[in-house]
Amino acid sequence: MSRIQSTFEQLQAQGRKALIPYVVAGFPFADITPALMHGMVEAGADIIELGVPFSDPMADGPVIQKAGEKALALGVGMAQVLAHVTEFRKRNHTTPVVLMGYANPVERYDQRHGTDAFVNNAAAAGVDGVLIVDYPPEECVEFAAKLRAKKIDLIFLLAPTSTEERMAEVARVASGYVYYVSLKGVTGSAALDTSAVEEALPRIRKHVHIPVGVGFGIRDAATAQIVGRVADAVVIGSRIIQLLEDQPHEKIVPLTISFLRGVRKALDA
Repeated sequence: MSRIQSTFEQLQAQGRKALIPYVVAGFPFADITPALMHGMVEAGADIIELGVPFSDPMADGPVIQKAGEKALALGVGMAQVLAHVTEFRKRNHTTPVVLMGYANPVERYDQRHGTDAFVNNAAAAGVDGVLIVDYPPEECVEFAAKLRAKKIDLIFLLAPTSTEERMAEVARVASGYVYYVSLKGVTGSAALDTSAVEEALPRIRKHVHIPVGVGFGIRDAATAQIVGRVADAVVIGSRIIQLLEDQPHEKIVPLTISFLRGVRKALDA
């Protein structure tokens, strides 16, 4: 059993929903990520999504694009992201970590370090899940099997435009959880229509029998609470990135803890 599956089973037994914050690795300072991850856990995060910086993040809006560009300028790539997870694991052996990113950094890492280097080194670092935005499920059966052999889940996105056939294809390959993109657009691009989310979740669950997380438009505790009533997990990314922009090093972790504690309290209410 993966750490992600175990986490969701524990939360379900407690009648609670997963809080999944997202941050770009290496933003806003190259060395801040492990401390930030520990702070998020302290604030009540159940799973952490760590964005792998990439120069052309097609699913991300300007907030996360800018964060990725800053991290890249600071020299943060896949090797540094795995090092952040390794450092985090020295003190935390239970909180699942998901790497979210794009095909190019994964495939480039294997080109530089050898066949299956990403899968092997991600497992060694303590990664629990991988979400590759531009890997369609029909091309991922072998990749998913390699990850599962290392107890790493392969997570996929579903969107308001996803067909029944696409949901069934994702359900055949995905493990851990499925990430429902609540908006037609990029991260942080619009106000969330919570009624549309409520309508979409039953349709997804006809095909998908693992937990469903919702993200791409959750900006505050109130929205998280509404989404948490129908979803298994709430994902918050752009709002955290905005909160940390232009902040001094010493304020990064305290600000994140303060914000996430409010979301955690609303989810548990």
